[in-house]
Amino acid sequence: MKIILIAAKAKNNVIGKDNQLIWKLSADLKRFKNLTSGHYILMGRKTFQSLGKPLPNRTHIIITRNPDFQAPTGHFAFSSVEDAFIFCNKAGIDELYIIGGGQIYAETVNLCDRLEITDVDAEPEGDAFFPEIDLAIWEETGREDHPADEKNEYPFSFVTYEKITKS
Repeated sequence: MKIILIAAKAKNNVIGKDNQLIWKLSADLKRFKNLTSGHYILMGRKTFQSLGKPLPNRTHIIITRNPDFQAPTGHFAFSSVEDAFIFCNKAGIDELYIIGGGQIYAETVNLCDRLEITDVDAEPEGDAFFPEIDLAIWEETGREDHPADEKNEYPFSFVTYEKITKS
């Protein structure tokens, strides 16, 4: 199973505030939809609840410490990332996307095979953060720079990192 983390983060590693995104980047939302459609996506319960409802054409895996939480029909809840990974491996899932929030990113970033990061050229205030990307572990393999425009509030770059394999 290939594990791919997808996130949009500011220069100061802020990813959100009050359980919401803090910028309007239409291109980032389109890229997120294109990459994750048809796949399993793993997130924390607060991230799931911030969506309002399950995203179409994706199977949601929700990590929660709340034993009473019930995942919607066709989606799954687990008490740990480890249990979710075991389930995904047994189910034969090819690609799993990690979509947040901050605590889930911190727990999984170094377990992933690839990072799909939208680097936002801004330094907003926030209360959720992305962990530092350790360049001893990750190598940048792709970058697309984009200016701000009428649909994208800030300049941003789509950056792909692949895990450096030791030979």
